[in-house]
Formats: sequence, C-alpha cells, structure tokens
Amino acid sequence: MDSSRGPPRVKNKAPAPMQISAEQLLREAVDRQEPALQVPTQRFADLEELHEYQGRKRKEFEDYVRRNRLNMNNWMRYAQWELEQKEFRRARSVFERALDVNPTSVVLWIRYIESEMKNRNINHARNLFDRAVTILPRVDKLWYKYVYMEETLGNIAGTRQVFERWMSWEPDEGAWSAYIKLEKRYHEYDRARAIFQRFTMVHPDPKNWIKWARFEEEYGTPDLVREVYGLAIETLGDDFMDERIFIAYAKYETKLKEYERARAIYKFALDRLPRSKSVALHKAYTTFEKQFGDRDGVEDVILAKRRVQYEEQLKENPRNYDVWFDFARLEESAGDVDRVRDVYERAIAQIPPSQEKRHWRRYIYLWIFYAIWEEMENKDVDRARQIYQECLKLIPHKKFTFAKIWLMKAHFEIRQMDLQAARKTLGQAIGMCPKDKLFRGYIELEKQLFEFTRCRTLYEKQIEWNPSNSQAWIKFAELERGLDDLDRARAIFELGIEQPTLDMPELVWKAYIDFEEYEGEYDRVRQLYERLLQKTDHVKVWINYARFEINAPEGDEEEDEEEERPVSEEAKRRARKIFERANKVMREKDLKEDRVELLNAWKSFEMTHGSPEDIAAIEKQMPRRVKKRRKLDDDRYEEYMDYVFPADDQAAANLSRLLQRAHQWKQEQQQKQQQAEQAAGNLFFHLADARSWSQTSRHGMAFDANDADEWGQNYPTRSAGTNAVQSRKYRVHTYKVGSRSVPNSVVVITVTISPDLPSRYSIHADRQTDRQEDK
Repeated sequence: MDSSRGPPRVKNKAPAPMQISAEQLLREAVDRQEPALQVPTQRFADLEELHEYQGRKRKEFEDYVRRNRLNMNNWMRYAQWELEQKEFRRARSVFERALDVNPTSVVLWIRYIESEMKNRNINHARNLFDRAVTILPRVDKLWYKYVYMEETLGNIAGTRQVFERWMSWEPDEGAWSAYIKLEKRYHEYDRARAIFQRFTMVHPDPKNWIKWARFEEEYGTPDLVREVYGLAIETLGDDFMDERIFIAYAKYETKLKEYERARAIYKFALDRLPRSKSVALHKAYTTFEKQFGDRDGVEDVILAKRRVQYEEQLKENPRNYDVWFDFARLEESAGDVDRVRDVYERAIAQIPPSQEKRHWRRYIYLWIFYAIWEEMENKDVDRARQIYQECLKLIPHKKFTFAKIWLMKAHFEIRQMDLQAARKTLGQAIGMCPKDKLFRGYIELEKQLFEFTRCRTLYEKQIEWNPSNSQAWIKFAELERGLDDLDRARAIFELGIEQPTLDMPELVWKAYIDFEEYEGEYDRVRQLYERLLQKTDHVKVWINYARFEINAPEGDEEEDEEEERPVSEEAKRRARKIFERANKVMREKDLKEDRVELLNAWKSFEMTHGSPEDIAAIEKQMPRRVKKRRKLDDDRYEEYMDYVFPADDQAAANLSRLLQRAHQWKQEQQQKQQQAEQAAGNLFFHLADARSWSQTSRHGMAFDANDADEWGQNYPTRSAGTNAVQSRKYRVHTYKVGSRSVPNSVVVITVTISPDLPSRYSIHADRQTDRQEDK
C-alpha cells in the first residue's frame, strides 16, 4: 500500500551538516573494491631455469598458433611476450610469420610498427611503413601514422614525400586538408596554394572551393580571392553550380564595401540558377538590398524572385495560362516594354492542342490583354490592330468562335474613328459565324448611332437565322414600340407567339400582354389570356389573369396612376369567376400542387377584397396536408406528403355524411348499453325466482344457483353458454340450465329486455327433453 504512493516526502529540506561530494563517493567505491587476482611473481635461480621457462612458454605459444593460425591475437600475444623477454629478433620473426599468414591485418601492422618505434628502431619502423602503405594504400590510418612519425622526427622533406605518395592515390578530403595544414604550419603558402589547386581538381565540391577562397582571403590578396571564385564558377559550370559559392563571393565583396560587385554577383547567380536551387540565394540577396540598397533595388530583387518562380512553373506546364497572366502583369508593373512584349509573345505561342472551345477559353484572354495593353498602355494602335487580326485568323471559326473578339475589334475601330471598318468587322463576323451575341452587339452599336433602319435589318436577319430566340422577338418589338409603330410591334408579337419552337415562349406572351396592357387595350389582353389558356393550364397564367381583372379599370373609367381607385364589384366578380374556372380545371386534371397555389392566391384575394362569407367559403375549400405511403418498384414503401381537399366530389361529401351518422349511432348504442348494465343487477333476483319455480316443478328440475349468481355478477360480459339475439324492439337473452333428475333435458330461461325501458323486462322458462316439451 505504501509502495503505491510513491517515494516518501522529505519534510526537512535543510542541508545536512556533513556534505559528501561526488569525488568522495567515487573514492569510497574504489577503495571498497576487492583486489583482482594477480599472477604470482616467479623468481629464477639461474639461467638454466630461465631457459627452461622460456622454452616451455614458447612451446605453449607455438601450440596456440599451430592450432589456430588465423587468430591474430595469438600471434600478437606471442610477439608481445618475446618483446618482454627482450628477444627482439624473435619478436620480429613472430610478426613476420603472422604477416605471412594475413598481410592485410591493419592492427597487426600497427602493433609491429609501434613495437619498433618504442624500441627506437626508426629505420625498421620506416621500412615497415613503406611495406604497409605499399600493400594497403587505401588505409588512411597507416598514412596518418607515417606522416606523424616523420614530422615528429623533424623530417619535413620526408613528410612531404610521404604526402605526395599519398596524394597520388587521390584520398578523401581529410588527407588533403592534413597536407595543407602541414604547409601552413611551416608557412609554405605557395605550396599550400598549389595543393589547393590539385585538391579542387580531385574533389570539385563547392565547400572545397570556398575553403580555398578563405585561405586566399587570410593569406593572399583580393585579386587572388576573386580569381579563385571565378575559377570555381568556370570549373563547375551550370550543371554543378551551387548557390553557396555565389553567396560567399558576394559576402566577400560586401565585406570590401564593393556593393556594386556584390549586386552584380547576386543578379548573375539569380539568372543562372533555377528556383529550386537558389532559395538561400534569394534570401541573401533580399537581405543585402535591405541593408545596402534603395527601394528600386529591393523591388528589383522581388521582381527577379517572382520571375524565376514563374519560369519554373512554366517549365513544368507551358500551357498554364493563369501563370502567364500573372507573369504578364508582373512585367507590366515593372514597365519594361520589351519584357512585356516578350512575355506576351511567348504566351500566345502556346496554342491549345485541340480545337475544343473549352481549351481555348483561357487562352483567348492572352490576346485580349495583349491588345488592350498595346492600345491603352503602350499607345501602339497599329500593333494592337495587328494583334486583333492575327487572333481572328487563328481562331477556327468553322468549329467555334469568340464573339467578344469580334466586338472588341469593332469597338477598337470605333475608338479610332473608323466606323466603316467596325461595320465591316461585324458584318464579316455575322457572315462567317453568326451568334446571338454578335447580333446583339451589332444592334446595340447601331442604336447608339441612331441607325434604326439598320437595326430593323439586323433584327430581321437574326430572327431569320434563329427564329426560336424569344429575346430577339421581344427586343425587335420593343424597338418598334419605341419608334411609336404599334401596329408593327403588334405584328411582330403575333409572329413571335405563332412560332412553333421558341426557347422561352412564356417571355414572349408576357411581353405581348404587358404591351397591350400598357397601351390600354384591355379587351386584347383578355383575348391574349384566353388564347394562352388554350395552350397551357399553368397556375401562374390563371393567377395573373385574375390579378389583371382586379386591376383592370372599367370601360368608362380612366386610369390614374397617382390616385388609388377602389376595386369594383364587377372586377371582383370577374376575378372570382376566373378563380372558379381555374379550380375546376385543376380539379379535373388532378393538379394538386398547382391547385394549392391557386387556392392560396384566391384566399389572399378574398382576404383583401372579399367579405367574411367569401373568406369562410374559401377556407372550407383549403386542403389539409396528410402523410401517405406508396409502394416502389423494389417492393419497398416510402412516405410522402399529399393534399386532401374536403370537397373533391359529391361522393366524397356523401361518404363523409354517412360516416358522421354512423359515428352518431355508435355513440347512442354505447349510451343504451350503459343503461342496460345499470338494470342488470335486478336480473339476479328474478333468476332466483326462476330457480324456486324449477325446484317446485313436478318434474323435479334442478337449477344451479351458483350459475345464476355468477351470471348475475359478470353480466353482460359472459358469453359461454349464451346466445344474444338483437331484435327491433327487444333484446332477448336465452340461458340453458341442465336437469339433475331427468337426463337429456334442460330448462330454458328467456329474459326479454326492452331497449327503450331497460328497467321493464319479463322472464319465461321452458323444459325441453328429447320426447316432449313442457311449458
């Protein structure tokens, strides 16, 4: 229990009077260690005993190496023992024998060489190093120990000779750095410079070039540093170029306060390196411009950074037109005309691969922006006109066209005060690839010039080319109406509504009706509504027809827009008549949703203009919303909402009245049943009289009193052994009681209850047998 609560809390946190350091703890641990087992010291009395010991040990070592020749530890222990016996010739012999077994063991070579060096046999050690690096030239550890020994002995020339032998094998970077550090220690800077040159040829890594440049920066001149960086850029080329070289070069020039040189280096690097390899370079250039440049310089940095970013994106997908838009806006903001034109020319050269309009929708805006820029910003009108012409030549007009290009070309010519060229352009467009948008633009242009005859001609051409365009008919009629030619406008509307294929015929009908209503031709409006209702039974047509009748003035009244006139009773009557017609039609066609909308509009009308009786009458016709189920094709059921109208037909109304009468009759029967139950208690006593009668009968019939008691208590729910018969005036209950004295005989007791007076009843008893009947 205590262990689960964690470590005990320390209440007294004051320091102990005697402090123990970590050193004291370690000393105490060492002192308490038990001493290890030591080999006992052997003492030899004379040389013979010593030789005997040495022979015995040699035999043991020979047995070890004989049993396992490949185990170098046995050979090294053997040689080490010989060295301890000061038998150097024998130790060399053991090492040589081991090298014959495994000449590639680096550990063996090092142990052999270190033994010679400890005994100051320098020439032997040098010879061993020569042999080792000859056999194992790729083992850097042997070379390091070799040059370290020569330098320790002060043989600098020999050390350089060893390094030269080593460098001929082109080792890793650490070996070259060790050679350079040697020359720097003895102030041989020219030699170090030559080594750096060879080093960067073998390992042309950017960091090695930077090391060389920093060496020249420390021990050379600025010209030598620049020469190193220039040689690095030239040697690495574009394929192996790294941003670190340019950053280091620019920082060196900045340190010398050569800001223009540094800026030129940054710009040169940004132009050469791709975006993915110059993130740190952009950051360094931005920092440089913020510290030592002006606002224009900072903006140039940002522009250069964005240019590189856009170029990288366009290399991945040359047909990414959104990138071309951003690139062009960037160059437009910079204000360099040649760069802007170059970007636009490169962009419009990326033609979509297929002749599908969805592929050309974004591409075509490159031409539009190019032409607008040449006209508005660069003020080169001839070049803008040439761009429009080339764009129109490029678009495959037989498959699709762009009306906006034709219209923009026409508007451009109008801005240049060349109306004939604009009309020629739009006429050519209509002739080659007619579109409704081209007709609308051309007509709008002629309207602004007040050339209404040309507008009529264009409208005629448009509806001749596309007679199903409802807007063309409406606009044509509105033009004639604006010119006060009502008969011509009415004729155009008549032609329009008689067209068999209109895209939106309801617009033409509505415009025609509004036109006649505005002109005050109310009889014509009614005729139009009646003609429209012959074509369609849409609920909105009926509602608008009724609203028209409400708002239509009488024949002798003049329409006054300023004063609101009251709605006449005749208008209300006409509106109700229309509502009734619509309701009848929709009821016959079983259009429930439209009928509900019609009734709501009718109710709104009655709430505004009707009397309480009219409102009550329409309220009775409003449907109720019920939930129903219907069976689907896959034997599943779904619920849906339906409308139930209270007065759909006369049969539904009669059925409703019949259901009401049946419900009323059921309530009356329940009341009479309750009255009969109240009088049922009195029946028990009369049954008891019947029992007395049966007991005094001459036939000796027996009536079971228990049955009578039970029947009297449970009436009228008891059903076993009873047969209730309902007559017109009486309710008759018949009960059969078995006889104990006479077999195969029963006493039949009949109780008759009057339904009108339940308290008045009569009892009749009969005895029935197989042979006779007694009463």
